[in-house]
Amino acid sequence: MKTALRLIPLGLAAALALTGCASSSSPAASTAATEGSSAASTAATADVTLVDPGKLTVCTNPPYEPFEFSDASGNIVGLDIDIVGEVAKDLGVELVTTVTPFEGIQSGANLDTGSCDVVASGITITPDRQAKIDFSDPYFNADQGLLVAEGSDLKDIASLKGKNIAVQQATTGETWAKDNGLEAVTFEDLGLQIQALKTGQVDAVVNDIAVLGPFVSQGFKVAANFSTGEQYGLGVKKGNTALVTAINTTLARIHADGTYDAIYTARIGTAPTGS
Repeated sequence: MKTALRLIPLGLAAALALTGCASSSSPAASTAATEGSSAASTAATADVTLVDPGKLTVCTNPPYEPFEFSDASGNIVGLDIDIVGEVAKDLGVELVTTVTPFEGIQSGANLDTGSCDVVASGITITPDRQAKIDFSDPYFNADQGLLVAEGSDLKDIASLKGKNIAVQQATTGETWAKDNGLEAVTFEDLGLQIQALKTGQVDAVVNDIAVLGPFVSQGFKVAANFSTGEQYGLGVKKGNTALVTAINTTLARIHADGTYDAIYTARIGTAPTGS
């Protein structure tokens, strides 16, 4: 695990704990599951073909803490990177991270052009994206959140009417804002959304609630949680069933042996709940 991490404040962490998806088991059960998954992993990965042999290349779009962001040394780290790193470990290959705009990630363009083997960037599984990308099993439950300046009275959809709301392009947050009749101002990434809020260009930011916590210490507050039933998945090129199977095998392993719980706790700041 990396140590360059800002934990989400306790109040928000408690709310986020309700959205995590993980399972726990006894040591004996975990050992048996790990041994079984090891054999399954070997069979599942035998037919995996990678863009760059010996390397699992992942496309991601930071800053999107705690899922993908730069640490003090400039390395891309985060919950998504930790999980894909486990996939690479099970495949017996090196993990290589490529930073790209989110549009190319969610549209499947990066996969289709061979820029990477897998996309991991807090990607919500939607029917439209499933037409372009093959997704793994879900690994994280996510809602939309509202970030505003301390002292702001914006707290719900009604209060946001007529206000300028920063959204990230090609995301479910953008879709949610437009579906609710809000004045959406589109930005390429979360960092630009936050900068627009700091300068007063917009009145509020809407994005996945799990990525808003780190900004609470910067004079902002998370004013609302909008439950949307969203789930994140890792994406691969359409038809790449061997890699999907390998990823799902790893997801099953890390849930069974406690690795997912450890990653979640370190990155989110609280242990996951649910199954």
